[in-house]
Amino acid sequence: MCVGIPGQIKSIKDHAKSIAIVEFSGELREIDLTCVADDNLDKLIGQWVLIHLGFAMDLIDEDEARETLAAFKELDAINQSL
Repeated sequence: MCVGIPGQIKSIKDHAKSIAIVEFSGELREIDLTCVADDNLDKLIGQWVLIHLGFAMDLIDEDEARETLAAFKELDAINQSL
């Protein structure tokens, strides 16, 4: 099973290589935007993406991102109580 984690694009690090700085789980990471990129990467700043293995696989809306993050927190709380 594959799990994608929502993250928000904070800045573009390398336009030529489609690399962005994305915040997820309270951390900033370099993420490859090739799968969601077009000719204007800057318009993606502030957008939410679904991340898997260092790649943004899909653009998602903020509500979906927040629902997914809440579900992860709930699963973590359950796991901690076991």
